[in-house]
Amino acid sequence: MTEATLIPDAAPKAPARRQPLASRRYTLEIRQQMSMPRQALVLGLAVLAGLAISGLILVAAGVPAGELFNEFIVTTLFDLQSLQAVLFQAAPLIMIGLAASIAFRARFWNLGLEGQMIWGAIGATAVSLHEIGPPALRLPLMAIAALAGGLLWALGPALLKLRLGVNEIISTLMLNYIASNFLLHLVYGAWKDPKDSFPYSPQFRSFERLPEFFGPSGMAVLLALLAMALAWWFVQASRAGLYLRFVNASPRVADAVGVPVRAIILGTVLGSGALAGLGGFLVAAGQEGRLTQAFYQGYGFSGILIAFLARNHPVAATVVAALVATLFVAGRNLQVFYQIPFSMVQLIQAIVVVCVASSDFFIRHRLRRVAAD
Repeated sequence: MTEATLIPDAAPKAPARRQPLASRRYTLEIRQQMSMPRQALVLGLAVLAGLAISGLILVAAGVPAGELFNEFIVTTLFDLQSLQAVLFQAAPLIMIGLAASIAFRARFWNLGLEGQMIWGAIGATAVSLHEIGPPALRLPLMAIAALAGGLLWALGPALLKLRLGVNEIISTLMLNYIASNFLLHLVYGAWKDPKDSFPYSPQFRSFERLPEFFGPSGMAVLLALLAMALAWWFVQASRAGLYLRFVNASPRVADAVGVPVRAIILGTVLGSGALAGLGGFLVAAGQEGRLTQAFYQGYGFSGILIAFLARNHPVAATVVAALVATLFVAGRNLQVFYQIPFSMVQLIQAIVVVCVASSDFFIRHRLRRVAAD
């Protein structure tokens, strides 16, 4: 009998034994791609985690746990006066968030949003003080002057970067200080209100204020939504937006394949400055009704926060701006009813940003279980 006949042809295989825990190990590897729904799920979970941590901090600060939902959702969004306050705050935030988003898409870190806001408001106020144009056209002329003011203030850092290689983070930040000090020079000097000598400009006339369209903030929100539609078209549907994607991915490769990199960056930065200038116009002609010395404070950080959370997408930036405005209004309610300092609202923003930034790790990486040798 041969050796082959001694071994059955269909010998039963032993069942696979599970590896002991000690023989298993995990490796961290870069994820090639994650679908958009899964990315949205990860980001949503990160935001919820940030809000949960913030809720615990507020409870520790003295806010009743049962009142958190009521304060942030019911009182803020379902009360007509609070909802109008949210929309009132959201309109300039949308403009600033869009301005930051499109600039960041061009890899231009525009941190001069507040300076561009200031010059936008200065341009609009100059038209009002010098009575340029007939009353029927005064408001559109103020908007155009604001657009031009923000655009021209962004032109300098853009040319410095493209021609001389100057870091735009430094140049835009330094120009913020120049703009803010020039604003103080105006409101404490030639543009001081002669009626009461307080450091702000004379009040705008009724035809120089944004009209009340579906409420006091209706026209401002309408302009912000129009800006969002134009930004979405520019980013997603235009040829320049297609070029912008190449520039965002790799400027050197884009230049090598014939994309006009300098022109795309310059045009995008000028558009960013124009949107920030319009944001200053919305605050001056809408919220304040005049040029004030501190109307711009906080908008620069908020714009960067909105662009970061929205991942530079115009529609997402609009949604995030509305959420940030809701957080601001809810924070003011907490200040009034629970004596919570406004720094607590800023802390909540920081927590949400950290959680969202951490979610990028899970989007770009994954754990894979492998057998030990």
